[in-house]
Amino acid sequence: MRPGQTFAIHTLGCKLNYAESSGISRDLEDLGFAKIGVDENPDILILNTCSVTENADKKCRQFVRKHKNQNPEIFIAVIGCYAQLKPEEIKDIKGVNLVLGASEKFNLGKHIIDQEIFNEPKTVGGPIKDVKEFAPSFSHGDRTRSFLKVQDGCDYFCTFCTIPLARGLSRSANVKETLQQAEKIAQLGIKEIVLTGVNIGDFGANTNESFLDLIKALDEISGIERFRISSIEPNLLSNEIIDFVASSKRFMPHFHLPLQSGCDDLLKMMKRKYDTLLYTNRVERIKQVMPHACIGVDVITGFPGETETDYLKTSDYLIDLDVSYLHVFTYSERSNTKATRMQDVVPINVRRDRSKKLQELSRKKKRHFYNQFINQEMPVLFEKNIDGFIYGFTENYLRARLIQERSLENEIVNIRLRSISMDGDMISELVKTKTLQQV
Repeated sequence: MRPGQTFAIHTLGCKLNYAESSGISRDLEDLGFAKIGVDENPDILILNTCSVTENADKKCRQFVRKHKNQNPEIFIAVIGCYAQLKPEEIKDIKGVNLVLGASEKFNLGKHIIDQEIFNEPKTVGGPIKDVKEFAPSFSHGDRTRSFLKVQDGCDYFCTFCTIPLARGLSRSANVKETLQQAEKIAQLGIKEIVLTGVNIGDFGANTNESFLDLIKALDEISGIERFRISSIEPNLLSNEIIDFVASSKRFMPHFHLPLQSGCDDLLKMMKRKYDTLLYTNRVERIKQVMPHACIGVDVITGFPGETETDYLKTSDYLIDLDVSYLHVFTYSERSNTKATRMQDVVPINVRRDRSKKLQELSRKKKRHFYNQFINQEMPVLFEKNIDGFIYGFTENYLRARLIQERSLENEIVNIRLRSISMDGDMISELVKTKTLQQV
């Protein structure tokens, strides 16, 4: 029995969630459901959740309540990390009909069809230790880029993180199977693939292969002009990987390296697998072989025990580091993590104040990085039109905008970077209008 023929899916959180949402959508369409927009009054509304921060949990609750108030008859299913971690809490949210854990979210269509009594909330799941299968996914339909899931789960158990509890241990497909997914993306006319996962540098740990094996193989397939590596742990980013990206014509000079803290004592408390010396070495190696590379950094403020001196160590370290932008997270307590049992809790107002200061540092870092490329010519993959402008990214992840002269979506064209706008985009002009051919 089906509650209706139309469905919509709304995704919170990371690129990995977007890849999985897209795969689940395709599965539902194969079963005969019709996909429509979230605001088009669907019969079924699926919320794919994140639970990295407390704010993500609040977003889930607010979203469910909003749409149930708008349409009391809507059937709401909640999947994703929050659904695995706190299924009973979600089931108690008024308006939720179905909650699926990590072992069942890829069987969503079957559960919707099988469920006959829709006025009684239902949860289906199990212990995360039982989740051992890798489910491939990739995003398609709303971007000129595709997020390709190459790995899932994590074995690290950092003291602040719930991801191993929500997604299980590290696992992936093999290189051959992953290439088959990339070839499917190429057949859709997509020009850029972003490799995503929880801990993508751990790819192949269960297949006696490596992440380096994977990117070397991907570099040989036809039909994809650009690859990007999403967030990768600095201890898993080897010199061999860096040097390969530097020599590749398809892998972009863009890295995102989680730091979390510039204080080595805090890194030990977080149970991170590197120190600032290793991190500095990785950044310096990237810049040595790719001076124009973009490097993003994750950093957490207000971790338990972070003194003002510790925070200033992080701030000073980042000021001196040749990186391009920061993703700043204000620490929030997550149930069942070791950090919640630590002493010297940092007051929330102090955490937020430190985050604001690092966010301002990020803006300065980004502007400094962008300034280095003014008046240079660069190829841009254009993605979308907004208010008379078309936006896209250079190979090294500068966000460029151009007054739209014609449709350039999903085209790679040469532009000249002229200046930086008030909102931080590169104001550009077209150099030549023909599409660059794959070399």
